[in-house]
Amino acid sequence: MTLQLGLVGLPNVGKSTLFNALTLAGAAVANYPFTTISPNVGVVPVPDVRLQRIAEIVKPERVVPATLRVVDIAGLVKGASLGEGLGNQFLAHIRDVDAIVMIVRCFVDETVPHVTSYLDPVEDIETIELELALADLTVIERHLEQVKARAKSRPKDFQEEIATNARVIEALRAGRSLRRLELEESEREFLKDAALLTTKPCLYVANVSEGELPEGGALGRKVREKAASQGIEPIVLCASLEAELATWDATEAKSYLAQVGLTASSLERLIWAGYRLLNYVTFFTTTGGHEVRAWTLRRGQTAVQAAGSIHSDMERGFIRAEVVAYDDLISAGTLARARETGRLRLEGRDYVVQDGDVIHIRFAV
Repeated sequence: MTLQLGLVGLPNVGKSTLFNALTLAGAAVANYPFTTISPNVGVVPVPDVRLQRIAEIVKPERVVPATLRVVDIAGLVKGASLGEGLGNQFLAHIRDVDAIVMIVRCFVDETVPHVTSYLDPVEDIETIELELALADLTVIERHLEQVKARAKSRPKDFQEEIATNARVIEALRAGRSLRRLELEESEREFLKDAALLTTKPCLYVANVSEGELPEGGALGRKVREKAASQGIEPIVLCASLEAELATWDATEAKSYLAQVGLTASSLERLIWAGYRLLNYVTFFTTTGGHEVRAWTLRRGQTAVQAAGSIHSDMERGFIRAEVVAYDDLISAGTLARARETGRLRLEGRDYVVQDGDVIHIRFAV
């Protein structure tokens, strides 16, 4: 399972600059709207010091990190839901991501025009949210008509689904994001095929000038306050600084970040915020002395589901899982010592995988 984040925002807020910092992909950046015509996509390794520590113990031939897929989606403008700018073409790209990262401009630069003559990050957030909600409204109204058509022959079978669609339409018409609408799991299932944008988890990123780090200054504070009111996690960063530091030696970059009050790069902070947002955990596998690999799983999923995320044959032929917690492995020093001291244990198919578990799947096909 690869985490997929979509970078969304108005034009000229620093999305492509941040994308470049995250992926070193060299996406086009310029001071005019719609530099990004189609989405840039980058796959980057998830930095996890635990993977390296396990590799030091196992000494494998290959170390494979988990990955993050970053999609830089072209700037939205007011009226995007009606086709303004490149409109629905851009909105369609957002439907494929796991979570939305909303980039908000909080820096002043007269050489980089903004879509308005003033900077108001809260107004910008509300503009984007409104466009996403209006796009969802168009989709769900069409979806409801399709449901009603199917219900003609069996109306009782579709009562709950029609009621759910109607409640969602009412919320969207009132300008409410569906993230804040309480929905039962069965109701979410009714909406699954519609791929609604405002149901997606969201992070706010305040893109500030370097001098405003780490708190973000007055504009960054407005974003943090807005995020708190929405129950959304905010991240304050300077995209231009991160893009520059991405080309530096890693030790020097980390040292400079510490000087401006940051303990980790934007990549690390975005990844772990995304993991928290989507309730992901990481587990590790070792394949003899050949490979140590990191995998991503939803919190609460089981050993047999972890096996399935590796290969369908493992899930189908699952016998048991040999499991040792990361901290126990580090304390033991070797897998053999962990087994000798009882820290490595056997678990069945229903064992709930914990963050940091090192797992060896036993299976037969």
